[in-house]
Amino acid sequence: MRSHTFRRFLLVLGVMTLSLLAGCKGERVTTIKTLLDDPSRFDKQTVRIAGDVTRSLGILGYGAYEVDDGTGKIPVVTQEGGAPRTGAKVGVEGEFRSAFTMGSTTAAAIVEKQRYTP
Repeated sequence: MRSHTFRRFLLVLGVMTLSLLAGCKGERVTTIKTLLDDPSRFDKQTVRIAGDVTRSLGILGYGAYEVDDGTGKIPVVTQEGGAPRTGAKVGVEGEFRSAFTMGSTTAAAIVEKQRYTP
């Protein structure tokens, strides 16, 4: 009887593990180059980026900073939590906003929803 109960326990544990793994969404990071190459595809979508802070300005909890992931740079605007210091490694989840594209130049920014350590 114990063997049957143990096997059932292992089966339930296996099913639960597979369910958890299937439920975990892959938190993909999009390169900044990909965002800027096709801005209309990502406009007003939640995206995740990661890179180094190259410029930073924070005042009274608001802030703006620039992230460079090696493929491009993009400004990030935050409405709480200020801005990380220049040189920090950050991950950002936020809403991509495209202003315009003219020739090979795209003006865009990310409105930060969440910041994490990559």
